[in-house]
Amino acid sequence: MTNTAQSPEQTLKIYDFPKSGHAHRARLMASLLALPYETIPVDLVDGEQKGEAYLNIIPSGQVPALDDSGTIVWDSTAILVYLAKKYGDESWLPEDPEGAALVQRFLSIASGEVFRGPCCARLITVFGYPLDHEQAKTTAKGLFDLLEAHLAGRAFLAAEHRTIADVACYSYIAHAPEGDVSLAEYPNIRRWLNNVEALPGFVAMPETKICLAQ
Repeated sequence: MTNTAQSPEQTLKIYDFPKSGHAHRARLMASLLALPYETIPVDLVDGEQKGEAYLNIIPSGQVPALDDSGTIVWDSTAILVYLAKKYGDESWLPEDPEGAALVQRFLSIASGEVFRGPCCARLITVFGYPLDHEQAKTTAKGLFDLLEAHLAGRAFLAAEHRTIADVACYSYIAHAPEGDVSLAEYPNIRRWLNNVEALPGFVAMPETKICLAQ
């Protein structure tokens, strides 16, 4: 296993919205790698990410974004890959074809089923997004049924140890109850969440009070 761990030349900057699971991925990964970082709040509710000042820095208008001494990386899973490759070791993102493919599978799930399921359900209950709540909950249940079976006898998603796959999928699954999606029927998922939370350097995403009656 090749150890490429190093320290950034300057403190990393993470453009951040604390209630965003996408942004939490970036903060969590930096913390797990024990990297110095500062968060720069971006008010997504007021649309600050679409303002001229932010777009001049991050043309995509996306949050989170990472500034590593002038290297700008946006998209939460891309940030995970960048931090793992530059500041982690191979255990975070395996180089062998099978290991890399297994991690990529869950990065795709994080951007697909996790987003359409527990993420969208939470967007509805917490932020009032005009989406189909029943469809989001149905997608979440299908995903959780799949993960519950996959995690039988496994501590982590893509390997015998933690990888960026776990970081990518953790935040919205851990906060699924905020979207009215219960984890009560999924002991293997809850055990996996506990395993992630036990990692040195783990930082939690703040719990969010549900603002809409369900």
